[in-house]
Amino acid sequence: MKIYLVGGAVRDELLGLPVKERDYVVVGATPEEMVAKGFKPVGKDFPVFLHPATHEEYALARTERKSGRGYKGFTVYASPEVTLEEDLRRRDLTINAMARAEDGALFDPFGGKKDLHSHVLRHVSDAFAEDPVRILRLARFAARFAFDVAPDTMALVRRMVESGEADYLVPERVWQEFARGLAEPHPERMFELIERAALDAKLWPELRSWPRRYSGSLPVRYTHLTWPLDEAKLEALSQRLRAPNEVRDLALAAARNKHLLARRDPDSLLQLLKGADAFRRPERFAEFLEAARLADPKLDTARAEKAYAAAAAVDAAAIARDANGRDIGRKVDEARLNAIRAVG
Repeated sequence: MKIYLVGGAVRDELLGLPVKERDYVVVGATPEEMVAKGFKPVGKDFPVFLHPATHEEYALARTERKSGRGYKGFTVYASPEVTLEEDLRRRDLTINAMARAEDGALFDPFGGKKDLHSHVLRHVSDAFAEDPVRILRLARFAARFAFDVAPDTMALVRRMVESGEADYLVPERVWQEFARGLAEPHPERMFELIERAALDAKLWPELRSWPRRYSGSLPVRYTHLTWPLDEAKLEALSQRLRAPNEVRDLALAAARNKHLLARRDPDSLLQLLKGADAFRRPERFAEFLEAARLADPKLDTARAEKAYAAAAAVDAAAIARDANGRDIGRKVDEARLNAIRAVG
């Protein structure tokens, strides 16, 4: 039995980046031997075990054979006879297909270290074409590292799209990779790659352009990205991507209320605050304004922020105690309007 550190941990060590998690491949072992050593089996589709002390993942070396369309269309074969090179060959990119032995020796049969130094993303083998999710993973790594895609890899991706293999992408996996790519340092590289692959019309046809710079939380980034869209197009995109509520809701609040940001009269400012649910969800309103400033750096949100601070200081509970039930909402609005007028 031999154990190797594999994948992202090896890649990030070579890049001098902090390693967030470590995965291992075990060569020459059976599931029974792993259990006998105290490992806990957790894999559903192939033999994966948790270390009894560290709880890190240890997977038996395996190969995969295409047996259907999409990312689930594989038959997995795990056996003590599977070599480390055979296991690494099934991986997506050369920079993710390296291993480090227990004595520290680097095993790099596909030139991953060279591609790291050259800032190139390159597929390991033609098996890349068997899983359409790998297109999205490629795009995500482009967003993370801003590496160039090898010409032969880009050509393979285009063939995958043309052949219809990419039609088997499922929304849950699309959102998973999309969200991770959007949170990376260079999301624009993800969108550029998907456009070059002619996959953008299938994944996000509503997006005709995208920002060059991003910051903030995932909901802020998504709202910034979708800022030009009207409500109907935003709803269609969010539904197709299966965007979670906290992400979709901020973008929807922006689509419905962004037109009010340019207005300066108290009535419009109060309408903005109510429409964006600022009094119940002040944190989300702050994110809305953050996305607005990213989408339009010339936009001055100070007026809206001052209006919110003044209106939020109104004691709505005290008004409710003293007012008739049907008049509460009107009196609270009047008090908030007066507060907004008072701050100019």
